[in-house]
Amino acid sequence: MGSLYTEVSILADGSLAEHLVGILSQLGFEGFWEEADCLKCYMSSERWTPALEIEVEETIVRISRSSKSPTPAISVRMLENMDWNEEWKKTLAPLQVSPRIIVTPSWHTVTPRGDVVLVIDPKMAFGTGYHETTRLVLRLLEKHTRKGMSVLDVGTGTGILAIASVKLGASSAVGLDVDAWACSNALENVLQNNVADAVRIENSELTSYPHEVFDIIAANLQKDLIEQLLEEMILRLASGGLLLLSGLLMIDKAAITGRLHRASFRIVDEIAENEWIALAAMSG
Repeated sequence: MGSLYTEVSILADGSLAEHLVGILSQLGFEGFWEEADCLKCYMSSERWTPALEIEVEETIVRISRSSKSPTPAISVRMLENMDWNEEWKKTLAPLQVSPRIIVTPSWHTVTPRGDVVLVIDPKMAFGTGYHETTRLVLRLLEKHTRKGMSVLDVGTGTGILAIASVKLGASSAVGLDVDAWACSNALENVLQNNVADAVRIENSELTSYPHEVFDIIAANLQKDLIEQLLEEMILRLASGGLLLLSGLLMIDKAAITGRLHRASFRIVDEIAENEWIALAAMSG
């Protein structure tokens, strides 16, 4: 018998579906397929538990309410033998994220129009540049990365942010993820971008990771995770360093900025795309 997958079908229009993809990716879904007004989300059935099903349902309700959309109908079924690599290849093409940054899968050849080309094969990991949250934090990295900096990417997924930071001038980067599959995918991407001498991928919780100090810490995560990990990130941030936070909806801004202000951080940059925002914060 082939690998079993859980398919969660959500009746959602394009706008709501875009919001859901960024959040549900962070709950462990490994692939998405959108057709008509239905978003189909997939993960290994080994990960699918009653507790996770409740969390997914609550998340869908929260996001639909925040975007003032009706709560969508949800259905769940089991599938076998999903070939995610082939599904990704059908949908991914080179993407110009900014005037300097292009993201492309390895099976496409691009003529660089910018000076930073990120070759990313996502497989099952989140972080391709095709979602607003990834594009926003890439743009913040482009603006704030300086030569010689050290960078920590919390929840690295494909490794795209760690890889990008080095290509933008950082001397070193660490990509941290609790998912062993994501770490394997990230390492493959590190190798094909020729940055293995400067980018290290670690399969670890942030709370278990040594208190190494970084000039920039990037976290493209959902609001609840950012709040949970904020103190740990601050402990690992160099004096005058920057927190780059993405994965946030506009409605999350007040709560996150409030937490940052209470921790004596000030917002030095903010960018948005559709309903998503990314923040750069500095202590002091």
